[in-house]
Amino acid sequence: MVSTRRHPSNFPPPALSPSKSASGMQSGELGVDVDGEKGPWAHRPSNLTLVWLVVSLPLVAWDTAFVFLRPHSMAGGALHWPVWAPYELYGRVDHVYGWPAYHGRDGFTGAQSAMNVVECALYLWYLRIVFSRGRRDEPLQGGTGAPRPALAGWLARSRTVEGGMAGVAALIGVTAAAMTVSKTMLYGLRAAVLNEAFSGFRHVGHNDVASLIFLYIIPNGAWIVFPSYLISVFSREILRGLALAASRGSIQDERGRDVKAE
Repeated sequence: MVSTRRHPSNFPPPALSPSKSASGMQSGELGVDVDGEKGPWAHRPSNLTLVWLVVSLPLVAWDTAFVFLRPHSMAGGALHWPVWAPYELYGRVDHVYGWPAYHGRDGFTGAQSAMNVVECALYLWYLRIVFSRGRRDEPLQGGTGAPRPALAGWLARSRTVEGGMAGVAALIGVTAAAMTVSKTMLYGLRAAVLNEAFSGFRHVGHNDVASLIFLYIIPNGAWIVFPSYLISVFSREILRGLALAASRGSIQDERGRDVKAE
C-alpha cells in the first residue's frame, strides 16, 4: 500500500490578479477617501463655488473693461460716469489704476487685465459644462469641500457632473483658479511682499494704514481666499479620481482601449 506524501506546510492562498486585488481594496486603504465619499467618481461643485463665480465674473469684466478703455474710463473721461466712478477713489489709493501709471506707460495694469480675459473665458467654459451637463443633487447632499448642509444650507448643495466632462470641468476649474491666485498674489498683495516691495512702494506707499487695509488689501484678498478654496476642492477631486482609476488595475489609451497597469 502506497502512502501519500505529506506536504510540510499548507499551500499559501492563491494570489489575486493585480486588477482583482486592487479593485477589492477599500477606498480608505488608498488614502484618498478623506471625506468618506463612496461610489463612482464625479465632479460635485457646491453652490458656494458657483455663487462666487457668478458674482466675481461680472466684477472682473468690469475691471478689465476699465483698463482697456483708459483714458476714457478714467476721471474726466467721457465714459467715466457713472459706470466707473468708483475708480476715481481707487486710482488715488493704487496708482497702478490711476494717472501716474497711465502717464508713465506702466504695462503691468494692461498685462494683468489681459490675463483676466483668459481666466474669464476658462471660468465661463467651466460654468457652461456644470450647468449644461450637471444635475442638481438632493437637498441633503453637499458639494465637495462645502460646509455641512445643516450649517450652510443652500450654499452647501451641489450639482453633479459625471463621465468624461467631469474631468474636463475639474481640470479647467483648477487651472483658472491657479491663474487667479498667482496673478492676485503678484498684484493684489504686492504692497506687502511682492512687486511693490521691490519698487519702493511707489504705487501705494502714499496711503495711511487704514486706507491700505480697507481699500486695497481686503478687496484684493477675496481673489486669493476663494480661488484658493477652489484649488483645494478641485485638486481633491482630481486626486480621488486618479486613485480610483489606479485601483481598477488598468488604464485606457487615447482610443479608450484597456491597457494593463504596471
